[in-house]
Amino acid sequence: MVTHVPAEAQGDERGALLSFIEEQRGGIRRALLGLTDEQAASKPSASELSLSGLLKHAAEVEQSWIARAKQEPPAIERDQTNWHETFQLVGDETVASQLAHWEQVAAETEKFILSVPSLDDTFPLPPQPWFPPEGRVSMRWVCLNLIRELARHAGHADIIRESLDGKTAFELVALEQGTSWG
Repeated sequence: MVTHVPAEAQGDERGALLSFIEEQRGGIRRALLGLTDEQAASKPSASELSLSGLLKHAAEVEQSWIARAKQEPPAIERDQTNWHETFQLVGDETVASQLAHWEQVAAETEKFILSVPSLDDTFPLPPQPWFPPEGRVSMRWVCLNLIRELARHAGHADIIRESLDGKTAFELVALEQGTSWG
């Protein structure tokens, strides 16, 4: 789980973008360290967000953007009837199963981004009211959008985790590395 992204090799824009995506994934995954599924599902603030819900949402959003870039439908279509399920584990879903799923999604993201001919290549946005009609975005845009989306939710995860047990991102990095903080 990357905590620092080193400067990219000259001309390695794809590698830099993928490293920043991975850094933000790590922030969300790290917030779950040492928690039970019940703790991860708890909502310690006025928000409806939980760590397990953020995990599921992040993996689902990443998968859906890569599917759109491939001009395929997302694995799960969301609308008003099931939107709430993107932020909560349902059925037999667990933190472990969602982490494993996200690992597969991340591998697919990397494989796809490394395989596209150019980051300038574009794809059409779906016909949804929040996108411009006939809108198109580039592969670069999708990478930057994933960084933005994951960073936003990694920040949420930091706050939720600290609200649960007082552990900060620095303590969780130390825990992950088997060292102590402070």
